[in-house]
Amino acid sequence: MSGHVLFVCTGNTCRSPLAEAMARQLMAQRGLDIAVSSAGTNVSAGAPASDGSILVGLERRLDLSAHRARAITRPLIDQATLILAMGPHHLAQVTALGGDGKAHLLADYAADAATGRGILDPFGAGLDAYRRMADALDAELPRVVAWLAGDLPRKERA
Repeated sequence: MSGHVLFVCTGNTCRSPLAEAMARQLMAQRGLDIAVSSAGTNVSAGAPASDGSILVGLERRLDLSAHRARAITRPLIDQATLILAMGPHHLAQVTALGGDGKAHLLADYAADAATGRGILDPFGAGLDAYRRMADALDAELPRVVAWLAGDLPRKERA
């Protein structure tokens, strides 16, 4: 499968950049030809990844040093084949910009069910909150990659 997965959070400095890096690593390990990127709904354009995400990324052998925040736009939504939002409010904004049908909460897509669970935002918290966020991503992303690889059958969505 080829395509483009877009991760969306608020500032594009904590959750979505780490999800992007983790997913890219998982897809490379599987030999999947799927582009991965991230954006935010309320961004300071060009901001680097947060220190917490950079440090947690380094603990997981991921380099977020080149990341720069960017805002979600209609062209980004149009480019993406799958959009995975960190929280319900991100999903609502992506849907309002035309992402309906290809946008999902990350936890819902990973579970193939409506969980309503978001990935908690560690912004402004200590390193332990960033580690918990990374652990939550680590719990969801392997299943997403398995769906994309075709290892798990998808149910038809209403």
